[in-house]
Amino acid sequence: MLFHSSSSIGFIPTSPVHTLETHSMILHILTKNKKFKSAESILKGILVSGSIDLPAKLFDAVLYSYRMCDSSSRVFDSMFKTYAHMKKFRNSTDVFCQMKDYGFLPTVESCNKYISSLLDLNRVDFTLGFYKEMQRCRISPNVYTLNMVIGAFCKSVKLEIAVEVFKEMEHMGFSPTIASYNTLIAGYFNKDLLGSAVKLKNSMGKDSLQPNVITFNTLIYGFCKEGKLHEANRMLSEMKSMNVTPNIVTYNTLIYGFSQTGNSEMGGRLYEEMVRNEIKADILTYNALILGLCKVGKTKKAAYLVKDLDKGNLVPNASTFSALITGLCVRKNSENAFQLYKSMIKSGCHPNKHTFQMLISTFCENEDFDGAIQIMHEMLERCMSLDTGTLSELYSGLCRCGKDQLAMKLLNEMEIRCLLPEGFDKARTINSKQRIMTKILEITLKVVLTSCILSTDELFQRTFLQNKVQ
Repeated sequence: MLFHSSSSIGFIPTSPVHTLETHSMILHILTKNKKFKSAESILKGILVSGSIDLPAKLFDAVLYSYRMCDSSSRVFDSMFKTYAHMKKFRNSTDVFCQMKDYGFLPTVESCNKYISSLLDLNRVDFTLGFYKEMQRCRISPNVYTLNMVIGAFCKSVKLEIAVEVFKEMEHMGFSPTIASYNTLIAGYFNKDLLGSAVKLKNSMGKDSLQPNVITFNTLIYGFCKEGKLHEANRMLSEMKSMNVTPNIVTYNTLIYGFSQTGNSEMGGRLYEEMVRNEIKADILTYNALILGLCKVGKTKKAAYLVKDLDKGNLVPNASTFSALITGLCVRKNSENAFQLYKSMIKSGCHPNKHTFQMLISTFCENEDFDGAIQIMHEMLERCMSLDTGTLSELYSGLCRCGKDQLAMKLLNEMEIRCLLPEGFDKARTINSKQRIMTKILEITLKVVLTSCILSTDELFQRTFLQNKVQ
């Protein structure tokens, strides 16, 4: 039955129920007169202040007064869309299923909102499942739906299916948009198919499209990520020739790419170009420049840039500190690096795994294992684990210094906390250390025995010569 009796939804002449009934009437009137935004605003107000079971009661109340108000299915569509917008996915899914049960279907625009909200939370599996449900219910997608589906397939590493959807767009009566191309180009880069990404960019003309700043930024990021900075720079030249204006993202990506390779000079040139183009640098720009200088040990120049942050009303963040610590570690200055690390903590910035590992590795190189252990314990408190190489370096260094028990205690503590790095073989490391110690012992014994033999030979020769003289 389409309608329930009033008793089945608990209508009694009390104020709270009357309010719910009144609200349902208002929603019918607004949606029938296509005042969807107003209807959604009222729905949000009801849901924010309501109880957990309110969504179910609200649907029943709206359903009960549906025919009485000569309403349209858009009232249920508004409920579905509002739940999706509020990221109340269980409620929106319930409404979708109830709509189907009563012969109603949401609009493609509301379905798009549902998909978009799912993707915001990276729920790719639910997105693709819902798209299949749309197909089963014969809810025709539009180009925005298909763009999001292409993105979902790219994120789920099903690039071949994303390509199929892209190709099917034309057969479905849609022309790919610039967003369609940009999404698939990003998918190609995530699979390291740089050639395919560039080829797709070059084919935009057949759909009367031209690459935009997002297209070029995606390509530049992909090339920088792969360390192909020449190609990334070529993309910058191409976008300029096509009158596509580079933005802050373009320059930050390139500066960071060059900085990662220690090419601070090129990073500086790009920064100067930014300034000439009146693009204001942000904290990401400065962090990239500082990193480039620190990678080659130019910590003094990096410090001057830190002072410039105040002029731009910018505040150093974790990446700023990490870059400066990198510079001090490159110069093997573990003491100052440690002091800067403490300043970082006091500033409320949180070091990442890479920062911890740099500090530990530098302490080990300087054979300051007490400092390395202190950093290691702070790392363990944050439930972070070292990589295999750094842990082996620390363990071997402790054993060389005769701190075998401390080394074993450290490994045991990491094992108890399940923080031993993947691939690290504790037994093999211990056996390796024991083999090294055995080898050292063998060499030591050999030296001692050889010395004893030489001493015996020398004594024998002296005795023999004395007897001969006598």
